[in-house]
Amino acid sequence: MATTKRDYYELLGVSRNASADELKKAYRKLALQYHPDRNPGNKEAEERFKELSEAYAILSDSEKRKAYDQFGHAGVGAGAGGFGAGGFSGFDFSEVFGDIFADFFGTERGGGRGSRGTRGSDLQMGLEISFEESVFGTEKSVDVPRAELCGECHGEGAKPGTKRQTCGTCQGSGQVRMSQGFFSIATTCHRCHGQGEMITTPCSRCHGEGRVRAHRKISIKVPAGVEDNTRLRLRGEGEAGTRGGGRGDLYVVLSVHSHEIFQREGDHLYCEVPISFVQAALGAEIEVPTLAEGKARMKVPAGTQSGTLFRLKGKGVVGSGGYGRGDQMVRVIVEIPKNLSHEQKELLRQFEQMNGKASYPLMSEFIEKAKKIFKGGS
Repeated sequence: MATTKRDYYELLGVSRNASADELKKAYRKLALQYHPDRNPGNKEAEERFKELSEAYAILSDSEKRKAYDQFGHAGVGAGAGGFGAGGFSGFDFSEVFGDIFADFFGTERGGGRGSRGTRGSDLQMGLEISFEESVFGTEKSVDVPRAELCGECHGEGAKPGTKRQTCGTCQGSGQVRMSQGFFSIATTCHRCHGQGEMITTPCSRCHGEGRVRAHRKISIKVPAGVEDNTRLRLRGEGEAGTRGGGRGDLYVVLSVHSHEIFQREGDHLYCEVPISFVQAALGAEIEVPTLAEGKARMKVPAGTQSGTLFRLKGKGVVGSGGYGRGDQMVRVIVEIPKNLSHEQKELLRQFEQMNGKASYPLMSEFIEKAKKIFKGGS
C-alpha cells in the first residue's frame, strides 16, 4: 500500500505564502536537527532529513513550487529531482542548497573558472571642510592609500614570461567534490582557492598578489549645501580588483567645522546679533553679517524685544540638488549696559519715573497673572 506523502509546507513548518528567506531559515534549522551525521544509525532521522530536503528542493525552485501549489505532489512527480524511491543518487546538492550545507562541512561555495575576477574592496575616508566650504562647495585634493594593479605583471601575479599552471587538485575547475553519506557537494578548492590555476613563479614585485600598495592623489568635488556627516561616493576610486575584477568605490565622509557666528538648520542659517537698549527702544538700521553677500542692512522697528527673530530672504544655504536657497534668520539680543556712571544712572531713574504701565505691557500682564496666583493661594 502506497504511503501518503506529507504536505511540503507542513513538513517545513511554514505558511503557503512563506518567502524564500523564510523557507531557507526553516529548512536550515530542521536539516541541522535531522542531519544523519548528527544522528548516526538513526533511520527515522535519515528518512525525515530526506523528506525535508525533498520539500525544500521543490519549494525553493519557483517553477516547481508553482506546479506544486497548483497540482500538489502530482505536479512535481514522484521522486522528482532524484528524490523519492530513487533516493539521492546523482543529485547535486550544491546547486540547490548552496551555503546551507556549508554549515555541515565548514566550507564556502567555490566560484569555479567563471568567477576568478574579484572586485576590489571599497574604501572609506574622512575629510574635514570649513563651514563656508560646506555652504558654497569646494574641490579638495586628497592622498588615498590603496591597492593598485602591479605594473610588473599587470595584475597576473606571475613573473613576466611565465604563466599560471592548472591546479592539479581540482583540475582547473576551482572546485572539489566531497561525498558525505548519501549525497555530495562541490566546495572551493583549498589549494587554488577557486581560481583553478596556480602560480609557480610569482612576480618579484607583488609576490604573486597581482596588486601593490600605492598612494594616489584624487580630486574630490564637494557640492554646495552639503551637511555634516554627508557621505560622498566616488565610483571606481577604491582598490583595484584581481584578475580583471572591477575597482571598488571610495566613500568620503565629510566633517564640517562649526562657525563662530552662524549655525545651520536644513537650508536656513541662524545667527544672533546684539543691539543696544536705545536701538531696541527707538528703532534703528543695523548691519548684519551674511555668508552670501558679506554685510546686509536690516531695519529694527522701535520697541523691538530681545529675542525677536528677523528673516533675510534668500541668504541661506543652496538646497539639495543645487536648487533654491534658504533664508538667514537673525535673532536680536538686547544688551543691557554695564558700568554706568552716576549721571547715567540718574538719567535712567528719571526715565523710569516718567514711564507708565503702558510702556511695559509684558511686565504689566505678568504682574496681573501673579496677583491671581497669590490670591488663590491665600
